[in-house]
Amino acid sequence: MTARDFTERDIHLALDGELPDEERTAFELWLESNPEMKARSSRFSADRDALRNALSSILDEPVAGRFTRLVTGDGPARTSLRSRWWQAAAAAVLLATGGTGGYIIGSHGIGVEDPSADRFAEEAVAAYTVYAAEKRHAVEVPASEGEHMRNWLSARIGLRLITPDLTADGFQLVGGRLLPSGTGKAAMLLYEDAEGNRISLFVTSESGSYAKGTYAERNGPTAVYWLDKGYGCAVVGSLPQERLAVVARNAYRQLIEGAESKV
Repeated sequence: MTARDFTERDIHLALDGELPDEERTAFELWLESNPEMKARSSRFSADRDALRNALSSILDEPVAGRFTRLVTGDGPARTSLRSRWWQAAAAAVLLATGGTGGYIIGSHGIGVEDPSADRFAEEAVAAYTVYAAEKRHAVEVPASEGEHMRNWLSARIGLRLITPDLTADGFQLVGGRLLPSGTGKAAMLLYEDAEGNRISLFVTSESGSYAKGTYAERNGPTAVYWLDKGYGCAVVGSLPQERLAVVARNAYRQLIEGAESKV
């Protein structure tokens, strides 16, 4: 990877345990040379610890069903200010009991709604729903034509695209296709494991601010997504959320490292 400047985004990654080990030393030196950012990191860490300490007596308790139904929208619909406050409170409880992994549920669950992130996640889920079930026409270019596929899709979406190697997670690349996305284009890479489970990597050019989260359609697939460094990246599948999150972090890391490496 090429050298880069650190930002507030890296503070969050470090606190979430997602900053690559090889960048930790440089990050710590950057904090020491930037007192304002070091103070900000300390404040973020203190806020996290305060929340966890405040709720320490209930962290190991199961989440009450009424809170889960409230946050996921399975309860009675309410639009009053009071009900929105309670939804935020319930979200805080679920986030605290779920640890500090850093994932925020999109508009169908926990978290602050971000229209651009929601739109991106919805497109990724829709593409997966349409094509993942296809047997013969799931992709336009097969994995056997990997170099051609990467060059073609990179040129079409205007980004340097790599095909993450997910064999360590049990997935093999099936192939890819080009799709519309908003006012532009998106690349979708499809992967499959030995049991026939499929996941997709949906990539677009996104100029919005940094965001990450999960987006779940009720009774449907889940998307784990990032908007970062000009990329929109979403991994979509119907796997258990813990496994999907691990695969998504691996794919995202490879995608960004590939974008930052020298051509």
